[in-house]
Amino acid sequence: MLEHVELFFKSIFIDNMVFATFLGMCSYLAVSKKVSTAVGLGAAVIFVLAVTVPMNWLLDQYILRDGALAWLGPEYAEYDLSFLSFILFIATIATMVQLVEIIVEKFSPSLYNSLGIFLPLIAVNCAILGGSLFMQSRDIETLGLALNYGISSGIGWFLAILAIAAIREKIRYSNVPAPLRGLGITFIITGLMAIGFMSFGGMLTGGDEAEPTSEVKTAQTEPASEVEEITKENTASIEAVQVSEITQQ
Repeated sequence: MLEHVELFFKSIFIDNMVFATFLGMCSYLAVSKKVSTAVGLGAAVIFVLAVTVPMNWLLDQYILRDGALAWLGPEYAEYDLSFLSFILFIATIATMVQLVEIIVEKFSPSLYNSLGIFLPLIAVNCAILGGSLFMQSRDIETLGLALNYGISSGIGWFLAILAIAAIREKIRYSNVPAPLRGLGITFIITGLMAIGFMSFGGMLTGGDEAEPTSEVKTAQTEPASEVEEITKENTASIEAVQVSEITQQ
């Protein structure tokens, strides 16, 4: 349970797709002029990541990685189809994006028109493919963790585009210097937001630093005891030499 909670908050704040790895910046910058549009695209990204990451985890575990085909028989245990990862991952993502596009067009034509070309472009959004590739590189062990990672990564991207959309709506009425208007001030705000999200790293990794400190303390106390023993032995040897000299005299 603790592993799920840690992965959830770490994927949202510390390893945020936009602020930590700067993935999906094209959609992040283009569709963040209105909050309503940003909410629609963010919800679509959450849905696509929540479905594609677990599906690609199953593909990686039972088809792609070295020895994954052992369930078909011992003669297939030596096959390694990892070179097909990009093709199968992108095919899964494209299929789910088409499903999302059909659903949005059916139930919300206004949102479909406002998103425009960026809704089908989710299929080539590097944040979506990055979620599956990060899942593969981190060796996530269970399907539940893969689903957790997909949802939390989508929520992190959703919070990023929602925050910048809200700021850009307010900043229209601000006195921004002419050279910084548009994407200039947006990049500056994005950098400041990234610094703010990085500050969550100390909150979620504080518990990991408790054990090394205790080990350092024990490591520091052990040499001190050894030095005391050495000094005692040297003192005893010096006293023995002095006693022998006195007896000789």
